[in-house]
Amino acid sequence: MDAAPTDRDHRGLSWRSGYWIVLALIVVSYVLCAAQATANPSPVAFLVQLVTVAVTLWVADVAPRFRRVAWVVLAVAGASSITVDLIGTRGEVLDVVLSAASAVAFLAAPVAIIVHQVGRRGVDVEALLAAVAAYLMIGMSFTFVYNLIALLTHTPTFGPDVVDSLSQQLFFSFTTLTTVGYGNLVPAHPGVQGVAVAEAVTGQLFLIVAVARLVSGPRRAAPGIRTPSNEPEVTS
Repeated sequence: MDAAPTDRDHRGLSWRSGYWIVLALIVVSYVLCAAQATANPSPVAFLVQLVTVAVTLWVADVAPRFRRVAWVVLAVAGASSITVDLIGTRGEVLDVVLSAASAVAFLAAPVAIIVHQVGRRGVDVEALLAAVAAYLMIGMSFTFVYNLIALLTHTPTFGPDVVDSLSQQLFFSFTTLTTVGYGNLVPAHPGVQGVAVAEAVTGQLFLIVAVARLVSGPRRAAPGIRTPSNEPEVTS
């Protein structure tokens, strides 16, 4: 009979979790977006985002059939963005497509993570990494929703006195998601205000659920104390 895994074994498995790779890719995506001084999405950042989503689908153990279809779609999207950028036909339409695709991709990825984690029992380092990754991706998704609104309406996100850029939209998204709200950026468009409210509510609900899962993690019963799970079954 195989020996039960020890705490040291669980720690080793957690450090080898693929969610470390997902987090690293999210950080790279964040840096690339934060470096953009305009509202036009970067094809390079878009490719990194596609890779991030592809790796997330693999780590989250999505059903092979759906994973293969998603990978084909992501590959086609990446190849198309590179081709259009290389031949120099990039314009407003491509910016809108990239922004919309990024918003959808960063929304689908955390859903896959949540579904994967719901099926697991207990709380460990991998669960924490998965929660952080999903939380950051939600912030990235809302960033591109703000970006898409700006591209479609041609209205500065934070008024005429603030340079409208993906970097500013990214900063505003995460301060809204965490309900920090420094007040230096205030949405000027009614649509952006509505999205900001939705993001703030989503961020709080996510934290409530995540903390509830951590608090309700498995607990060991004290020696000699019977619990409903370890009481011997009485047969007639």
